[in-house]
Amino acid sequence: MIRTDLALERREMCRAGELPGVTMERSDNGDCVTTVIRILNRQGAEAIAKPVGTYITLETRGFPDGASLSDGRIDALCAALEQLLPPAGDILAVGLGNTAITPDALGPECAGQIIATRHLPEETRRELGLTDLRTVSVLTPGVAGRTGIETTEIIASVVKKIRPAAVLTIDALAAGSVTRLAKTVQLCDTGIQPGSGVGNSRKAVNKETLGVPVIAVGVPTVVDAVSLAHDVLGAYEDCAEPPEEYAGMMVTPRDTDVITSSAAKFIALAVNCVLQKGLTREEIAALM
Repeated sequence: MIRTDLALERREMCRAGELPGVTMERSDNGDCVTTVIRILNRQGAEAIAKPVGTYITLETRGFPDGASLSDGRIDALCAALEQLLPPAGDILAVGLGNTAITPDALGPECAGQIIATRHLPEETRRELGLTDLRTVSVLTPGVAGRTGIETTEIIASVVKKIRPAAVLTIDALAAGSVTRLAKTVQLCDTGIQPGSGVGNSRKAVNKETLGVPVIAVGVPTVVDAVSLAHDVLGAYEDCAEPPEEYAGMMVTPRDTDVITSSAAKFIALAVNCVLQKGLTREEIAALM
């Protein structure tokens, strides 16, 4: 079985024209191809092996550098975020992942560039002329292996205290094809299960566990070794269980540090632009 976190790849594995309970729409702005997959019911969820919800996948030629503030890729990601995030209310942005492992550091690195505003008093905002700032909190909970606390437990505790309108998670994903590494962003409104991409699933971070909507954004930075073998052979087919020594092996590009850094900045810029509409892109870039 191919291991992938991407709904688009799950849909491609089905090799069917139409799937009951699943719709798919595709658009292209010249810089980015956007595919929206909606899983409408249980039948669709079973076919795609994903929860009912909306999945938006952006396929690009790579992530723009910091100078590309008017790039069509940024526009596409902003548009996708606006479809899923509530138009008003406080937001808790959570960077999931392990800073000690480069391909898993996307979430924390991105969170470090999202503009936090919840700590700013109203008086300070008025003095700075920033009364229209949206209230944003940022959290990097780390991983259970280092903290001894489940990620979901940490996030749930913060949610209970600050009561945001929604939680936005950012995390590294696993793809089934190397062609999607460092060139794809997936967004969904069904939350995320930390560690699922590398076969180390933890308790889900979603509306059921937190009590508020959870929007997840991710970039595939690794591919499972067995999935890679199938990708090279050009087939999405079930196979016999691989030898045990291959089961936990993940592959990542040699420039994964550059990929992670670029993807983190790309996502953070779009998140800031969507949440802080009172600031220009140039102002946001200067604050990051």
